[in-house]
Amino acid sequence: MQAASLTSRLGDYVELTKPNIVALILVTVAAGFYLGANGPLAIDVLAHALVGSALVAAGSNALNQILERRIDAQMRRTQSRPLPSGRLRTSASAAFAWGLGGAGVLYLVVFTNIIVAALAAATLASYVFLYTPLKRHTSLSTLVGAVPGALPILGGWAAARHDLALEAWALFGIVFLWQLPHFLALAWLYREDYARAGLRMLSVTDGAETTFRQALLYAVALLPVSLVPSVLGTTGLVYFVGAAALAVWLIVATAAVALDHTPRKARRLFFVTIVYLPAILLLMVVDKA
Repeated sequence: MQAASLTSRLGDYVELTKPNIVALILVTVAAGFYLGANGPLAIDVLAHALVGSALVAAGSNALNQILERRIDAQMRRTQSRPLPSGRLRTSASAAFAWGLGGAGVLYLVVFTNIIVAALAAATLASYVFLYTPLKRHTSLSTLVGAVPGALPILGGWAAARHDLALEAWALFGIVFLWQLPHFLALAWLYREDYARAGLRMLSVTDGAETTFRQALLYAVALLPVSLVPSVLGTTGLVYFVGAAALAVWLIVATAAVALDHTPRKARRLFFVTIVYLPAILLLMVVDKA
C-alpha cells in the first residue's frame, strides 16, 4: 500500500511538470542544435542542453500550475490536476518547481554556455511572471506566451554555435507564429471553460469571428517566414517545397474555420497545427542531412 501511494505521489509530481509539453520543447531544442551545428555533432553538449532545458521547462510548467491552481479548479478540463484536486500541497510543489527551474539554469551555465542559460531563465521568467498573470487581464497574453514557447529553439542553436545568428531568429519566428493558430483554436474549443475561470482569451472577449480572423493572419504570415531558412541557406529546395506545402495546408484549415466556426473545423485546425511543427522540423533536419 505504501509503495502504491509513493508511486501515485511521484506520478502527481510528474504530472505537475506537463511532460508532454516538456517533450515538445526538447524536440525544438534538439532541432535548433542540429541546425546550428557546424561539422560533427557534439553529442555531449546536446545531451547537456537537453537535460538543462528539460529541468527548466518542467519547473516552469509546475510554477504555472501553482499560480493557476484556483483557476484550474474552476475549469472542467483541469480540475483533476494534482493541485486543485488536493493531491499535492502548494508549499511542497513550489519547492519542487523552483528546485527544478533553478537547477536547470545552473546546469546550463556550467555545461553549455551563458547564452543558453540566459535564454532558459528568460523562458521561465516570461512564462511564469508575464504570460500566466496576463491571462486574467488581456487577450494579448497569447502573443506574450508565444515568446517563451519559441525561445527553446534559440537555446538549442546557441548551445551548438555560441551565438544567435539571423538564421536562429528565423527558427524562432516559425515556432512563434505556429503557436498562435494552435492556441487560438484550442482557446475557442474550450471558451466556456476559460470564461468560467475568468480568463480573457480572445475567444471569450471577442468571439469566434475575431479569433479565427487573427488565426488566419498568423497562418498567412507563417508562409513567408517559414521559407526564410532556405533563403538564408540553412536549408535547401526540399525544405522550401515542403514548408510551402505545409503552410498552405495550415492556411486552408484556418480559412475553413474562419468562414464557418464549427467545433469540427476548429478541431481539424488544432490537429493540423499539431502535425505542422514536427513535420517542418523534420523537413529541416532531413534537408540539412
